Amino acid sequence: MSTTDPQEVLVVIPARGGSKGIPFKNLKPVSGRSLVARAVEAARNTPLVTDVVVSTDSADIRFEAERFGARVVERPADLSGDTATSESAVLHALDALDQEFGTRPVVTVLLQCTSPFIDPADLNEAVRKVLYGEADVAFSVAENHNFLWTKNDDGAVTAVGHSADFRPRRQDREPQYRETGAFYAMLTEGFTERRHRFFGRLDLQVVPAEHAIEIDSLEDLALVQAMAAPAEATAVDVDALVMDFDGVHTDDHAFVNSEGEEFVRVSRGDGMGIARLRRAGVPQLILSTETNQVVTARANKLGVDVVQDVRDKAEAVSEWMAVRGLDPERVAFVGNDVNDLPAMGKVGWPVAVADARSEVKAAARIVLSHNGGEGAVREICELVLAAHTAAATGSRNAIAEMTERAS
Repeated sequence: MSTTDPQEVLVVIPARGGSKGIPFKNLKPVSGRSLVARAVEAARNTPLVTDVVVSTDSADIRFEAERFGARVVERPADLSGDTATSESAVLHALDALDQEFGTRPVVTVLLQCTSPFIDPADLNEAVRKVLYGEADVAFSVAENHNFLWTKNDDGAVTAVGHSADFRPRRQDREPQYRETGAFYAMLTEGFTERRHRFFGRLDLQVVPAEHAIEIDSLEDLALVQAMAAPAEATAVDVDALVMDFDGVHTDDHAFVNSEGEEFVRVSRGDGMGIARLRRAGVPQLILSTETNQVVTARANKLGVDVVQDVRDKAEAVSEWMAVRGLDPERVAFVGNDVNDLPAMGKVGWPVAVADARSEVKAAARIVLSHNGGEGAVREICELVLAAHTAAATGSRNAIAEMTERAS
């Protein structure tokens, strides 16, 4: 962990590695970002938050949390089982920070990875209410105008919170509020004394219904991934491009003659895109799990790096980025199949071709409009070039403006 003191507002994100309902749930991608990453980004983009900590027992989650700028508190095994409460993780994190720094924050926020659509503005308002004494606890809720019912063991049905013989219109009913589970901003002193998230003066932070979904099942995850489907990109601002070969440079088909020789179909337009990107000074790498002279010949013709016989694409990408001194957040990886997922998780811009597997599309930050072997590579090259052109134009305009002011 960092040696800087925690300050006024601490966000603690419990993210254990185990999950019976959805294996490795907290690392599942939603529009190119894992649930852990989305939680960390929401917290770090909240103006009043001064420190973000992820409490975990998982090395993979530790890596992901630190990659996106959070500190990590090692979560002991006795607080990492299915029966462990979120409060216990937050209390342990507070104690760990207290032992290291001898201080406690004024406000502590419990933030859940399973709520992927947290708006920093909503979180900031909840924190503000507690920080400035308007409430001891402020937590996220969504309006609920539903008619609720219950059924007892004898089968008797009873209305909950309304009268069965009075059916007012939605606009005439006072709303009730459903707890979303996304975040709880708490006065630290009260929380450590009560050891529970609800105490003292409570206030509600109402969030839009579309932000209130919580992931508890595979069906929830699929719905969230569909809701967060990446929008069409106009530019991809990266410093380097890594591409799978089969299914990206090709249409994932091969012709095989009687002697076992393979032939693949590629797009000349893709070659033009790579040539333009190369002239712009953008490093490029082709990866392939197989050793095939076709891949070597194509990479040599294009004038880009190539690595073949790759058993671990994530490791190969990481090594290539390290050798070139590249920031992973400014690298794009284009894939099409499930064996590309680990490598996509190592870069800031995971990209899927249009005919990629659904799992790959779900993990992508953008999905291209062209299929592999049919212009997908040209498309991503043009998107990268668009970002470089915009940056260059912005620099020229800034120089011209400074020159004009100087004169």
